[in-house]
Amino acid sequence: MRARTKSHSGSVMLRILIIVFCAYLIYSLGGHFVELNAKNSELADLQMKQAQIEANIAEREKLLSEGTNEEIIEKAARERLGYVFPNETVYMDISGN
Repeated sequence: MRARTKSHSGSVMLRILIIVFCAYLIYSLGGHFVELNAKNSELADLQMKQAQIEANIAEREKLLSEGTNEEIIEKAARERLGYVFPNETVYMDISGN
């Protein structure tokens, strides 16, 4: 009878170890899925920024190819320095939309 009891306790111990190992694997995979979702979100943000930068580059290339020097200087003065023409009223949207 002792041999059977010893074998039975080894079997129980093996089952407990397998259950603990499976729980660890599930916990580990959950962490990896969370990290994957965060990286996917970061990738989407970077792709959106890339699209904005590419649109900005395309606009500037178009301005350089089609525009005159006066148009380029005027655009730079308005955007970078905030200049306006005399008697011109500029409205700014502060609503954040």
